[in-house]
Amino acid sequence: MRAVAYAYALEQTRTLPGEVSIQMSSIDPRLALDACAALNAYLPAGAKLQGNTSIGVRCEAAKGWSILVPAKISVTLDLLVTNKPLAQGSTVSAADFTLQRGEMDRPNLLISPRQAIGQIVKYALGAGQVLRTDMLQAPHVIRQGQTVTLALPGAGYLVSSEGLAMSDAGAGAAVRIRLASGRVITARATGSGSAELLR
Repeated sequence: MRAVAYAYALEQTRTLPGEVSIQMSSIDPRLALDACAALNAYLPAGAKLQGNTSIGVRCEAAKGWSILVPAKISVTLDLLVTNKPLAQGSTVSAADFTLQRGEMDRPNLLISPRQAIGQIVKYALGAGQVLRTDMLQAPHVIRQGQTVTLALPGAGYLVSSEGLAMSDAGAGAAVRIRLASGRVITARATGSGSAELLR
């Protein structure tokens, strides 16, 4: 059962970046489970292929059973770590961080310089902090109070209008726009001073 669970975890983590380490815990020898030639492993609902987790093993025979095998899955790779304090609103450059080997113990850690360079710091960061996606945001392409060209694409046509941005927004982010009629709509920022109506 441990071998089946291990093989499943190994296959499921094959595409993860970095070095993957899988440790399977022992199964309680007091469990009296019938021998089974048709074992299948699965990931239980709510379980993740990271950290302390469980891999399910199910017997597909007529009198089937299932068991959860405790496991620890660690991913070690290069993480982005600030090498100096970064002020809120500053733009991240390659000189602001170094790559340090560490364990990816949460899904939102940055692992590539491309994920950080050019991004805006949401709040002040100290030196030595591992960078996460929630610490940074895309540069603003729309500023509050700016006149925005609003596009409404359709099949074979494009209608455009103008409005006033009610907030800042990065590319791909939602932005509220007040039209000349006074109506407020929500659009998606697509570029400098431009947005597309959300359907």
